[in-house]
Amino acid sequence: MTNSTPTKPAIIVHGGCGSVYPEPMSPERRAAYETKLMEAAQAGYEALQAGKSSVEAVEVSVKILEDSPLFNAAHGAVFSNEEIIELDASIMDGAAFLAGAVAGVRTIRNPISAARKVMEASNHVMMVGTGAEAFAQTVGLEVVPPSYFEIAERRDQIRQIKEAEAQGQTTKETKLGTVGAVALDLNGNLAAGTSTGGMLNKRFGRVGDSPIIGAGTFANHVCAVSGTGHGEFFMRHTVAHDIAALMEYKGVSVEQAAQKVIHEKVLKAGGEGGVIVLDAQGNRGITHSTQGMFWASVSSDGTQQVHVDNIIIE
Repeated sequence: MTNSTPTKPAIIVHGGCGSVYPEPMSPERRAAYETKLMEAAQAGYEALQAGKSSVEAVEVSVKILEDSPLFNAAHGAVFSNEEIIELDASIMDGAAFLAGAVAGVRTIRNPISAARKVMEASNHVMMVGTGAEAFAQTVGLEVVPPSYFEIAERRDQIRQIKEAEAQGQTTKETKLGTVGAVALDLNGNLAAGTSTGGMLNKRFGRVGDSPIIGAGTFANHVCAVSGTGHGEFFMRHTVAHDIAALMEYKGVSVEQAAQKVIHEKVLKAGGEGGVIVLDAQGNRGITHSTQGMFWASVSSDGTQQVHVDNIIIE
């Protein structure tokens, strides 16, 4: 779907939700998050202003976050119980109503780019594991050794958890730092993308909502959604699609739809998380039921905003 009158572009990116640190974040760390989130949002916005599609803008923004060790996506992702890093990502083109996803990959530098290639260069929606990696090589994507994704902080996290488990202590599985983006381009077309390393200490090849179309990612002619949080609940409640359905079939505003699904459905069911949502007019819905959520945006009038650890800086 293409509008005859150019639309003003807009973009939102997120870097996950949850109580990310047990103690107050240092000013230096906060500044690092703010800078990287806004870098991602601004890069996507500049792509939109240059006439690039919403899909291209989403990929540009998410790749910046995947390449940063600050987030649980690609470089800097968390370890599984087996002490390996398995990555998931998805992307959806709301105008063409096409989607692509990869899950459980270990050697693709930018899983969001692999998801886009699945969408555009194959007849499939999702590829997993070694098959997805083989496909990535055939389409010319950068493949790296698994060690590329590792950072010392994440290695320390999994070792501390396993030591606690060995002493009989119960540990809580967490999924923090998932990244995503939603964008509206000059033609009025929407797109969404999400990328993650999944849950810290996950077992048996667990896959969450991030690569599942309709759960962690969704886009159509009405809105674009990227989510982060407790994936099992996002899958059971098809969170991203439910938000879009409320807007399309009941005429609910983007903000009301996001609030209703996250707070009245997922939270009441026992799950926590957050979403970023854009509608076709550039209106946004950003909500979370966790202690915090990291996001940045550039609105249709060019206004920049970044939100880190419950602090808004404009």
